[in-house]
Amino acid sequence: MNRAEKAALQLQAVAVLRMLKETRTYDELAEVTGLPAGDLNRYVNGHVLPGAERAREVVEGVGRDALAEELDARVEFDEEGYVDNSAVVFDQSFLDLVAPVAAESFDFESPDVVLTAATDGITLGAAMASFFDARLAYAKKSKETAVEEFIESRQRLASGIELTYYLPARAVSAGDTVLVVDDLIRSGETQELLLDIAVQADADVTGVFTLIAVGDEGMDRAREIVDAPVGALATFE
Repeated sequence: MNRAEKAALQLQAVAVLRMLKETRTYDELAEVTGLPAGDLNRYVNGHVLPGAERAREVVEGVGRDALAEELDARVEFDEEGYVDNSAVVFDQSFLDLVAPVAAESFDFESPDVVLTAATDGITLGAAMASFFDARLAYAKKSKETAVEEFIESRQRLASGIELTYYLPARAVSAGDTVLVVDDLIRSGETQELLLDIAVQADADVTGVFTLIAVGDEGMDRAREIVDAPVGALATFE
């Protein structure tokens, strides 16, 4: 780990601790993290940065669990099982915390391109792309008028509806490494279309990440397609 990477990790840990401190006392935060309350006070208030190993423990361990709990508190399901995650996908500061935690937790390789689907996946995609210093590409259900060449992926769903996504051909190049991200995975159909777009572009998929997995079907489907890490921040049955 070089000096810049160490500093970034330390700052990410402080950001996670500050988020946790918003709803906890220092003693309660000490119980969650296993760190002394006095040290936590100094970290949160910017008097000192945690060491590299302690910062990694916060980001990988405490950070993932804490963000999953926060996600659980913000997501709502209606009587028909539809998901309202607007309190998450519209909170860029929260998503900016998710990106380093996801990267550390699932060991994603740094990609050239973060690929997602419009529209709810864009804010998460932006956070992940910023963290990895990668390009952001998002597929749409309609073609942009001024774009001449597209990569198109189409699938007929079990309901009989045909789902099609289009990505401008220049957004992903042959040989690019691609991380597929989305806000939600249930059946895995959208993610399968995104993965097909990456394959058509002759890109190398380095992983699949989603904020919310509803059941195991979509995650299992993604694992069958790619030989790379597949992870979700939180899973709901």
